[in-house]
Amino acid sequence: MSHTLYTAPVQRVQRCELAVPGSNPDMFEKAMKSGADFIFLDLEDAVAPDDKLQARKNIIEAINDLDWKGHGVTVSVRINGLDTQYMVRDVVDLVEQAGSKIDTILIPKVGVYSDVYMVEAMLNQLEMQQGLKNRIGIEALIETALGMANVEDIAKQGALGGRLEALHFGVADYAASNRARTTNIGGLNPDYPGDQWNFAISRMTVACRAYGLRPIDGPFGDFKDPEGYKLGAKRAAALGCEGKWAIHPSQVALANEVFTPPAAEVEKAKRILVALQEAAAQGKGAAALDGRLIDAASEKMANNVVRAAEAIAAKTRLRAFL
Repeated sequence: MSHTLYTAPVQRVQRCELAVPGSNPDMFEKAMKSGADFIFLDLEDAVAPDDKLQARKNIIEAINDLDWKGHGVTVSVRINGLDTQYMVRDVVDLVEQAGSKIDTILIPKVGVYSDVYMVEAMLNQLEMQQGLKNRIGIEALIETALGMANVEDIAKQGALGGRLEALHFGVADYAASNRARTTNIGGLNPDYPGDQWNFAISRMTVACRAYGLRPIDGPFGDFKDPEGYKLGAKRAAALGCEGKWAIHPSQVALANEVFTPPAAEVEKAKRILVALQEAAAQGKGAAALDGRLIDAASEKMANNVVRAAEAIAAKTRLRAFL
């Protein structure tokens, strides 16, 4: 193992991230009760220009008035892009008026680390100004060719900055940026022999894992195709993603199902750990289990499964208690 290690600044369960337009306040309470681990209240693409200012007011009111923590929900807000006239007031108004109740801010269309740094600097100043005791995290959307070309530097510098927690794959804008021949958000192109998003998600995931960040897969547009959503989620999970967006409440349970390790998988992981402990007690570095060799690498993989299951179980117990 390298002596250079990056650890996660904050541990969070993020199996499903439900997107809720800030211009539709009637959806806020329903979203809060949907069972999603994360909810991001959106000020960007899902909100028309004429509705931006009212959407900001709606979100601030909802963050302050609704019992998000009581429902076990992590609250994030997707601000407008750094190239718009809305972004500065988004950050300032959110932190000044609701900063103590915001968990993370999601930055869209991050192309270079300096995009993240700008928001970091604003949060540093605003938190001091407001005397906030909580530290607001940052999440970044990788959804352009420029962002993907710089994803390793964004992850590394963001990890050093200490606020960046996660990268999200924004498939729709990424497809547009690369002029990919598709109009299907997150779906597969039948003319492509495989999954055309595999490389991008894998590259982002590697950058995240190298620098202690959470990789999150983005949206699947056809909410009437649950099987298509699950297949996309399973591919993302196989590559190492911790969760996936939901653009409709019906997708929440699907994401939670896919990104929760099955009981049989957890049980096998625990058996691997026990078998290796027994082998170590006998002075052995490897063991056999169910006719297969297991070793230190098996232990690391098993620990990943067990820790994820324990974190999800703790969140489930908390929700049941609340």
